[in-house]
Amino acid sequence: MPNATGQGQLCGLKVVEFAHVVAGPLAGSMLADQGADVVHVEPPGAGDAARAMGPRRDGVPLWFKVAARNKRSVTLDLHHEAGRAVAHRLVAWADVVIVTLRAGRLRRWGLDWESVHRINPKAVLLQISGFGATSSQADAPGFGKMGEARSGVVHLTGSPDGPPVHTGFSHGDAVTGLMGAYAVLAALHRRDHDPGFDGEWIDLALFEPLFRLVEWQVIVHDQLGTVPQRSGNQLAVAPAAVINTYRSRDEQWITVTSATLRSVRNVARLLGLPEEEFATSEQQHARSGELDDGLRAWVAGRTAAECLEAFARAEVVASRVFDAADIAADPVYAERGDIVTVADPDLGDVRMQAVIPHFRQRPGRVWRTGPALGQDNDLVYRDWLGLSDQELAELEKNDVV
Repeated sequence: MPNATGQGQLCGLKVVEFAHVVAGPLAGSMLADQGADVVHVEPPGAGDAARAMGPRRDGVPLWFKVAARNKRSVTLDLHHEAGRAVAHRLVAWADVVIVTLRAGRLRRWGLDWESVHRINPKAVLLQISGFGATSSQADAPGFGKMGEARSGVVHLTGSPDGPPVHTGFSHGDAVTGLMGAYAVLAALHRRDHDPGFDGEWIDLALFEPLFRLVEWQVIVHDQLGTVPQRSGNQLAVAPAAVINTYRSRDEQWITVTSATLRSVRNVARLLGLPEEEFATSEQQHARSGELDDGLRAWVAGRTAAECLEAFARAEVVASRVFDAADIAADPVYAERGDIVTVADPDLGDVRMQAVIPHFRQRPGRVWRTGPALGQDNDLVYRDWLGLSDQELAELEKNDVV
């Protein structure tokens, strides 16, 4: 049956993804978490390369259990003409098609915009690629770290006297997946309100989402002729005069941040400095070094618990820098229900992120971990697409599925 949960904002939405590894599947994952029926198409045999990524427990890869949760897995060999014919039936069935193959292969396999639109004029196509479908590099391969490097984010990350630094996860892929899901929902909103809706093609390059999110870098360069540089944890363009990480007496790292004039004055008061000397933005930024040095010494003389208690009393926004163990033990994460326990056929009970964001009226839920390869072939091909027993047997005989 479609949507095993009957829950979420997107019940009834049908998605097929010809997308592997991170960015495209994460877009699908965002939709699946909210109740969409998402069919993840994989080649027979090895399946999605993401199945083998990351750490393992007892030989079982862990990452894919989260990355493919709430989805259906089908196998399909698109190198076969019969496989491409089935792929086109999936396109005809779907509301949303997600692809991450190179442009030339999409054209050859009939999964480019023109083909998808011809098969299903109302479909929304999300196409994610390294450089975008309209660039001279449309057929070039691309991965998320390349997108991060091109976006400007990596240049801005790190210490002033050190190398540029990538963040510690698939940042470019993940943000692209998130923006892809947002774009899909924007297109679906128009579909539901525009009687003349004629499908939509969302063409997203891996560097563009992060590039968009660093809002100030282009206008600063355009208007001031300067190139923002790495500033460690203080940010090249910061909302206010205080932001950095500091080490406590018991060797815990604490981040302290400000975003308003009042929050900086709170820091000055905590350090015993005259508040009236920090009344304006100009005054605060002129003495940001003094505030930074003062905080570094102040935190170093106290335990993390003492620091956080004093920060809370002074209404200074601060937090210990959490690792995964801190997150797992944190009461606020627990109060929010941000970590859930899910039964897995290989590993038993596993813990992972809950469906985020939380919808209080009709929430989504995690109803399965990443499925076994081809686990849903019968359901999708027989029940959802209506393939006959004879058709399915022929496809299986020829190793197409």
